[in-house]
Amino acid sequence: MPDSTALDLRKYIREIPDFPKPGILFRDITPLLSSPAAFRTAVVELANPFRQAKIDVVAAAEARGFIFAAPIALELNAALVPIRKPGKLPFATITHSYELEYGSDTLQIHTDAIPPGAKVLVVDDLLATGGTVEACAKLVEKAGGRVVACAFLIELGELGGRKKIANYEAVSLVRY
Repeated sequence: MPDSTALDLRKYIREIPDFPKPGILFRDITPLLSSPAAFRTAVVELANPFRQAKIDVVAAAEARGFIFAAPIALELNAALVPIRKPGKLPFATITHSYELEYGSDTLQIHTDAIPPGAKVLVVDDLLATGGTVEACAKLVEKAGGRVVACAFLIELGELGGRKKIANYEAVSLVRY
């Protein structure tokens, strides 16, 4: 296992100006994913605060959230629950619709994905405005789970996402 104190994860996050449109500074995680040491460090550090919490389920929205949620679930010996857009899950689903800055969106999970009262960690690669992760948390609660916390590789503090999920503990490894 890499020594997480010696590895600066920021060095593995590439900045791409004007992507996907002018004025946006995109934080590209593909260099981190290309480095087994950095990827493992990120997973271990995201899991560490929750090792004693007895997490039952790690839930994540598609698609980049899955990248981190799956190994974190293994680290915590927890189930993995994918949260998907409508039409992607083959079994009966619970649905939650939410408002975005421009429009709305909908997420779903299987009706049997989360046992009643299960302790759930919601994971995503990035906390920006907080809309998607807030919707994930509400969907987990609708399904009968209890959100213990939300965990992110990156947090874009200036976008205020932490305020939107203020009812939940939030952990992020890299803050901009």
